[in-house]
Amino acid sequence: MKLDDVLAGYVPGPRGRDGLALAVLLAGQAHARLTVATVQPPARSTPGPARAEESAWRAYLREQADATLAQARDLIAEHAGSASGEVQYLAHSHRGSGRGLVELARRRGADVVVIGSAPGGGRGRISVGSTADQLLHSSSVPVLLAPRGYGDGPPAAIDRLTVAYRRGPGCDAAVTDAARTAATLGVPLRLVTLVISSGRRARIEEEMLVRLRDQAAADLHAAARGRRPARRSGGRPVEVEVLEGRNVAQALGTTSWLPGEMIICASSDTGPLRRVFLGDTSIKIVRASTCPVMILTREP
Repeated sequence: MKLDDVLAGYVPGPRGRDGLALAVLLAGQAHARLTVATVQPPARSTPGPARAEESAWRAYLREQADATLAQARDLIAEHAGSASGEVQYLAHSHRGSGRGLVELARRRGADVVVIGSAPGGGRGRISVGSTADQLLHSSSVPVLLAPRGYGDGPPAAIDRLTVAYRRGPGCDAAVTDAARTAATLGVPLRLVTLVISSGRRARIEEEMLVRLRDQAAADLHAAARGRRPARRSGGRPVEVEVLEGRNVAQALGTTSWLPGEMIICASSDTGPLRRVFLGDTSIKIVRASTCPVMILTREP
């Protein structure tokens, strides 16, 4: 996957700050262009006596967009040491903020869309609101989500990419994309497979779980074989881990996560080609993760 153009969806408040901090970090490390966009409702043309009211509404929307983008400029100025390359600011009109970002990403040829977590989620976690939901079911480019509070103390750099791997064409393509991205960012790559188990098991269930663990480990090593480590990361080989727990959150808690970690998930194989489409396991990973999560598009 390319990382030449990063699109950050920005709204005033903590979630806008979280997404913007992550976008600045990613664009700076990838030496990519950064576009900061705010999506606002369209102003319809109204004939007759209501035209004056419509004009006032348009002026209000322009004022709000200018104020929002000025706030984004101030926040980026705080991260000036991390940002590199060109930064553009623009307002886009659409009824749905997520669909507006999808449309804008397509028009501008963006490589990834970055947003923050929806309000209401726990600190350090990702909550999927209407904007993220629209992106995660229709975006033609990868979507990157920042946990709540990420902008309060972002890491100095992205430290490692971790792919949530399950054997299949979609995940194999995701590993290829992740390896290229790791090389671009100069970070190591790790592949993990989640094994979800019940608490108390009969002997036959335990034997099946052992076979499942062995198969998961074999799949991971096969996926990692032949992947070139990023030279800028010291040429370290691809790491592999099998994470086991009673649920996704518990499994993710059995390993260590670096301050600048990023998780990469493949889209569901049942979704449309060249679109982001979140499957059941991926949405559980998004909700349980304590670090940013990127969902890739489904490739043929």
